[in-house]
Amino acid sequence: MAWKKSSAGLLLAASLCAAPLERFEAVEPHMGTLVRITLFAPDSDTARKGFAAAFERIRRLDETLSDYNPSSELMRLRSGPPAPVSEDLFRVLGAAQALARETRGAFDVTLGAAIRLWREARRNHRLPSEEERRIALQQCGYRFLKLDSRRRTVQILRPGLQLDLGGIAKGFAAGEALSVLRALGLPRALVAVSGDLVIGDPPPDKSGWSVQVDRPLVLHNRAVSTSGDTEQYVEIGGVRYSHIIDPNTGLGLTSRTGVTVLARDGTTADSLATALSVLTPSEGRRIALRHHARVWYTPPQ
Repeated sequence: MAWKKSSAGLLLAASLCAAPLERFEAVEPHMGTLVRITLFAPDSDTARKGFAAAFERIRRLDETLSDYNPSSELMRLRSGPPAPVSEDLFRVLGAAQALARETRGAFDVTLGAAIRLWREARRNHRLPSEEERRIALQQCGYRFLKLDSRRRTVQILRPGLQLDLGGIAKGFAAGEALSVLRALGLPRALVAVSGDLVIGDPPPDKSGWSVQVDRPLVLHNRAVSTSGDTEQYVEIGGVRYSHIIDPNTGLGLTSRTGVTVLARDGTTADSLATALSVLTPSEGRRIALRHHARVWYTPPQ
């Protein structure tokens, strides 16, 4: 783990004897990307313990939620009778299914077969055939994933259905890492997992954390996520396709619209950013309003 101390600040509290806080940063590779944590702590030893606990939480979540690791809890799920799952996996799937119903499938974690086909197309710079896409999409559908909250079980009702949590897991993990830091008495922190930021209490003497997404923002106790084809895209036949697929076609989106969502927590921000990339801006704004979230489109829509 690489970490460094940066500029110091003073914690303004009711007690005049409050210890001064210093700013620390650390970066580790997790969930197929770099995770950056910035926090304020009274000393380097406290910061080090906070980093270790937060990164360990993310590492363990990756073992549960990863769609790249064949031994993860997610990847061990198969069609058949209901299977008991961990609380973490059930929470993520529960949030995903709620949004899938609300967006009528614009957000759908059962698109694993179609997503894997599109990943192969991006690697090979070759569009999948209509037959390949038809077969892949036949193995998808959020209505074929059944959750039982009383027994905390998951049942896959369609053979071949594969789950992919790429549109929600990073935001969830960032939020969980911040929760770990709060429990350790380190609430003044920011966790960034790729384009998903979860932001805690403001730095000392500040009203919030200064972040730059598609515009400068000053935030505290919020989450912000961005989605689009700025970095992850492929050009095939002169057409630019996003890494985010259209659930109706099995092809990457071509709208060239970026989405930024500001929400109450990382799970909501991450999943909404993905869903709203698929929906029209008018539909997206209505969904965001229901979640007390704000959304920006780039270019403006």
